[in-house]
Amino acid sequence: MALILHAQRPEADAAIDDAVQRLRAGRLVALPTETVYGLAADADQPKAVARIFAAKGRPADHPLIVHLAGTTREERAAALDHYAAQVPPFAQRLMEAFWPGPLTLILPRRPGVADTAAGGQPTIGLRCPAHPVAQRVLRAAQAAGIHGLAAPSANRFGRVSPTTAEHVLDELGHLDDEALLILDGGACPVGIESTIIDCSRGMPVRLRPGTIGLDELHAAAGVPIAERDAQAPRVSGTLASHYAPRAKVRLMDATELQTALDLLGGEARQLAVYHRTPLRVLSPHVRMARMPDNAAACARELFAVLRALDADDTRLIWVERPPADAAWDGVRDRLQRAAA
Repeated sequence: MALILHAQRPEADAAIDDAVQRLRAGRLVALPTETVYGLAADADQPKAVARIFAAKGRPADHPLIVHLAGTTREERAAALDHYAAQVPPFAQRLMEAFWPGPLTLILPRRPGVADTAAGGQPTIGLRCPAHPVAQRVLRAAQAAGIHGLAAPSANRFGRVSPTTAEHVLDELGHLDDEALLILDGGACPVGIESTIIDCSRGMPVRLRPGTIGLDELHAAAGVPIAERDAQAPRVSGTLASHYAPRAKVRLMDATELQTALDLLGGEARQLAVYHRTPLRVLSPHVRMARMPDNAAACARELFAVLRALDADDTRLIWVERPPADAAWDGVRDRLQRAAA
C-alpha cells in the first residue's frame, strides 16, 4: 500500500527529504497544493513522467502541468527560463499578480525540454503553487537539481480530484510504498483546479475557469482575456467528461429537483442530492447535502462532497445547477464535465 507521511508535523523535514530522494530516483510523490493533491514526478525524467500516466491511466498525449518553486520573480527565473522559450509581457504581469497561486499559464516550450510532460506539444503549462508543503518540496527539489515537478491531480484519469491525503489513498492506494509516497498537508483550501490561460499565441485565452475571475485576470494582464477557441492547445481537465464519480451526475434546477423528488416519493433509493434551495424529501433513503451559497466555499468542498455522496449504493447524484454569474464559472465547469 502507498505510504503516507505527515508534512505538517515535527517529522516534516524527514518527510520532505524522503520525497525529494524519491523524486530524484524517478519515483512518484503525491503532494498537496492549494487546489487539489498532485501526483508529482521530475518533469525532466521521461520514465518518471511515464509512471504518472501509467498510475492514472491517462493518455500520453494529454499534457501535464509543471509546478515551479519560488514566491518572487527572481526565485522563479531559472526554472521559468528552463521550460519557457518566451514569456509575453501580459503573461509576466499575470505571474506577478497571481503567483504563487491557482493560475496555470501555457507558454511556448523550449525544444527538447519536458517532452513527455508536454504530451508532445510545442507548449507547456507552468504553475507556481501557493501551498506551503508544495513550496517546501519544490524548493528542496530545486536545490537537488530538479527544475520542476509535473503534477496532475492524484486520481485515476477522469475521476473526482482528491483534496485530502485520504482521497489519494482511496484512488491510488493499490500502488505500493516503493511506487508512491503521499505527503499529507491537510485539506486543500481552494478545492478545484487552477485557472488555465493560454499565453502562447500573442493574446491571453482562458482555457479552463478556476477561482480567479475574468475581471481580475483582465485587470492584471492589461489586455482582454478571450475564451477558448478551436486553436487552443490540449490542456488538463478540458475533456467533455471529467471529474466524474461512479454514480451518474445530473444537473437540474430547483423546480426540476422538487418535481422529480415528489414523483419518486417515499420509494426513492440509491439517490443523492446536492442542493442550495430547501427541498421536500419523502424518502429517508435519499442522501442530502446542502450546497453553500458562496462560490468559493462551494469550490472548497465540491470534490469532497461528490466523493461522500458517491457511496457504494448510490446510482444517481442530482445536483442543483450553480448560479449563472461569473463567480461560479469554475464550479459550473467541473459539474458540467462530471455530468457529461
